[in-house]
Amino acid sequence: MSVTELQELVRFLEDRFACAQACTECARACALRASLADIDGPEDQQLIRRKGILCTEVCDATCRLLAEQVTQSEDTMRSQVEWCRTVCLETAHVFDLVPDSEGSAQACRDCARACTEFLARLR
Repeated sequence: MSVTELQELVRFLEDRFACAQACTECARACALRASLADIDGPEDQQLIRRKGILCTEVCDATCRLLAEQVTQSEDTMRSQVEWCRTVCLETAHVFDLVPDSEGSAQACRDCARACTEFLARLR
């Protein structure tokens, strides 16, 4: 393996780890935000809860996929990470509409950015 190939592999693994870590942080923030939403509250509270739960589940699944030692196909990884990025951006938009959700929205944006950076490595 050449030095360049080794550097590319290291960068790939670093980006993969950063994406998995961002997914974990986003999942925590979304789970907390969803738990604070009123289950029987108005429609906007129900939307926040649904989006928060969905984002938590997608980020958790993405983190697990990225953390597995078994090599997944690049297509599988790409599809999951793209889905995660999309859900995170949609969730950030919903959280932006609610007071006191800045931290959760930012965690979603950070995760989407980490997903974008990792996807750039896959191409």
